[in-house]
Amino acid sequence: MQNFINKLSTALEQKYILTQDEDKAPYLTDWRKRFTGKALAVLLPGNTADVANIVKLCAASQVSIVPQGGHTGFCGGATPDNSGKQVILNLKRMNQIREIDSANQTITLEAGCILQAVQEKAAVQGFLFPLSLGAEGSCMIGGNLATNAGGTNVLRYGNARDLCLGLEVVTAKGEIWNGVKGLRKDNTGYDLRDLFVGSEGTLGIITAAVMKLYPLPISQWTTLVACETIASSIALLNLFQKRATSLLTGFEMMTQESLELNEKHFPQMANPLQGKPPFTVLIELSDHESEDHVRQLLETILEEAFESGLISDAVIASNLSQANAFWHMREHITLAQAEEGANLKHDITIPLSSLDCFIKETDALMRTKFPGVRIINFGHLGDGNLHYNIAPPLGTDPKTFNEINEKPIHELVYAQVERCNGSISAEHGVGQLKLDGLRAHKGEVAHELMKTLKRALDPQNILNPHKVVSI
Repeated sequence: MQNFINKLSTALEQKYILTQDEDKAPYLTDWRKRFTGKALAVLLPGNTADVANIVKLCAASQVSIVPQGGHTGFCGGATPDNSGKQVILNLKRMNQIREIDSANQTITLEAGCILQAVQEKAAVQGFLFPLSLGAEGSCMIGGNLATNAGGTNVLRYGNARDLCLGLEVVTAKGEIWNGVKGLRKDNTGYDLRDLFVGSEGTLGIITAAVMKLYPLPISQWTTLVACETIASSIALLNLFQKRATSLLTGFEMMTQESLELNEKHFPQMANPLQGKPPFTVLIELSDHESEDHVRQLLETILEEAFESGLISDAVIASNLSQANAFWHMREHITLAQAEEGANLKHDITIPLSSLDCFIKETDALMRTKFPGVRIINFGHLGDGNLHYNIAPPLGTDPKTFNEINEKPIHELVYAQVERCNGSISAEHGVGQLKLDGLRAHKGEVAHELMKTLKRALDPQNILNPHKVVSI
């Protein structure tokens, strides 16, 4: 392997080839500290040509590559195995915004750009880049695209895939596909962009992208409302979709149990609604007309919701600071879980028509089979995406509880997901965490098609092997 390391210096400056244990350590463990691997080296390319040259060397030596961005994933997709024979290709140095095309309302940028920096750069130019995640201060565009990230604005703007118009990709042969075109219509055969988005670095390495921009809204209004049931929450969503249409940009659900955990670790984030409602819904409207226009619309819809019994309380943010506080409540649930200790996460999608049944039945089964567990259920209700997480009973050692119960709890949740014709991964991807269950979930035909694509595009299996699909 030393010979291979020596060859790398022909493709990359020595200072960007990390081989010492202390230098590699920050790249070897995932964000949740669930997966830790070993690596022959960590490589930090500065441009697409560097990536292509590295891949060619790896292909010639049959050394597998683990592409990595901000390393904020939940499924171990960017963490190496324990062989010590893989290289990590971290793209953080590739962080240039190549162009903002105002007329075309697009931004062309490299894979290592931090999401928050992209949002801020777009805002300076008078545009909204609507992809928004809890990890936006550290996650990178390449990883967002590789996992087809979702977030809080999917209801209005779609996932990362929907925001992407074109890609630049390095293939498993080290060839560069230049698909960096800002076209909204391009009907010239197979859509290669969609092939690589969501593939988690198993088919090619995304190095740059063209993404959509939108005009910055003039006004935004945010409200918290109390609902007694999921059924009433969904009816409220339907009401807002009917009355506010495209102005509805956020519709997030938080259960009482999830907000109580939040308040335990972040007392300043106590729910301002009265009586600790079973379900708290965070709603955001964005408008390109005056603030009075959207405020009046919001109040009219809430009044109708009160009169029809869909909600029992509501608080409208009176300023930007209070609106941010409402969003921080939602975003800090994940951090509160981390403070509480290891928990079992499920990133699932359920059709809205089945959501009420899923939550009632799954909650009941979970509490019967695993007495005392805490169900930390929250998520993007507008698109049916739940983060249905299970924390051990109070006073129980999380590690011990999870070791014993992880498999049966996952099986229970995923069986319920299948019953409702849902998905076991909404926005976090598959990585190595959900690899074993993917065949049964996708079905034999779909799984074999995925394997066929993997074999065709990466016959040596050097791109992120044993993630998403194994061959």
